Amino acid sequence: MIKAPVEVKSCVCALYSTATDSGFVQLPRKLKKSERKPWVTDINEVKRKARLEKQERRLVREAKLKPPENGLLVKELIPVAHDVLAARTRLLSCVSRLSDSVAIFVCSVCGDVHVGDPPHKIRTCDVSGSQKNKEHTWESGGIDHVFPVVESYHLYDRLGRAVSHNERLQVDRIPAIVELCIQAGVEIPEYPTRRRDFPVYRVAGRMIDFEKRFPKNDFSRKDINTFGFWEMKKRSNQDQKSLDLPYNDLKGFAERGMKELEDLRSGVVRLMEKYAVQTCGYCSEVQVGPKGHRVRQCQAFKHQMRDGQHAWQEATVDDLVPPVYVWHVLDTHNSLLIDALKRYYGKLPALVELFAQAGAGVGENYRAMMREDVVVPGLDEEKLVA
Repeated sequence: MIKAPVEVKSCVCALYSTATDSGFVQLPRKLKKSERKPWVTDINEVKRKARLEKQERRLVREAKLKPPENGLLVKELIPVAHDVLAARTRLLSCVSRLSDSVAIFVCSVCGDVHVGDPPHKIRTCDVSGSQKNKEHTWESGGIDHVFPVVESYHLYDRLGRAVSHNERLQVDRIPAIVELCIQAGVEIPEYPTRRRDFPVYRVAGRMIDFEKRFPKNDFSRKDINTFGFWEMKKRSNQDQKSLDLPYNDLKGFAERGMKELEDLRSGVVRLMEKYAVQTCGYCSEVQVGPKGHRVRQCQAFKHQMRDGQHAWQEATVDDLVPPVYVWHVLDTHNSLLIDALKRYYGKLPALVELFAQAGAGVGENYRAMMREDVVVPGLDEEKLVA
């Protein structure tokens, strides 16, 4: 297995699964609907911690809490949160520019994504409503298909009670990365949050906050529109001004985008080491905060047994920045990929493939996924390959 640099090791190794003797790395297999996502922490360790917390609640004594569990910010991570939010803005600018020049296709039946023109002919569309020959039905795609937005409920008080089912339409849903940055110290006027001057305490399992609910020096709830999500702002064109690059410099945008993607993922990993993020074990729902919400909207495996609630567990960076894997095009001048030679093709995350086709160099962390260890044979040579 390829070793990644220390600072981005945890955010890159999740992309890989098993490696062959030639160095090629297989992608993680797609989970079945009845399968749960792998646990970040071993399930036995999770149960052990739950038993210790249950015993702690029986004892009438104070439990020592450290930031951010006590409501205070982790000061050394505040600059990281600002860097992550800035990297996301610049990354969106790069992807927006490159999507105007590099074609993006999406299957209207199964949602498979392809970067480059023409789209591949590999028959992997095997869902209800697909064609008999399993060929994809392609249509034009966009930014949201290569860089999907994962949303989370915005919490005014991250230590407050969870969002209930009846409040699901009264609480804003914003990108989970933005919510993570807000909870880590970024101030956004449109999405106020409570900042404490004094820590909270936990005694016998109960949280005690000696501050008033809304202190005199806390004006963050002034003029709050609880139904502001109806008028949420669309992505602003001001993002284009954050990069000082000529519009026709595709390679410059690609190289900058590759750097911003790595900075974004590594920054999110650092924040998630301190600030908890929850994900559903069976669907893609994410909630930034120490506990998941109580909205009954899960339609995944055995949701009836949970009354529609999500099966919350610890999230990973791939839950916030999901890598959409696409077939890698080795030669942009001969970009047609056919089904008969699919075992010779590699894959890459869609953003990396977009930047690669625009001229950016692919880092060593992704080379093992590209199948550069083999030469793609011609159709007349395929039967001669051992």
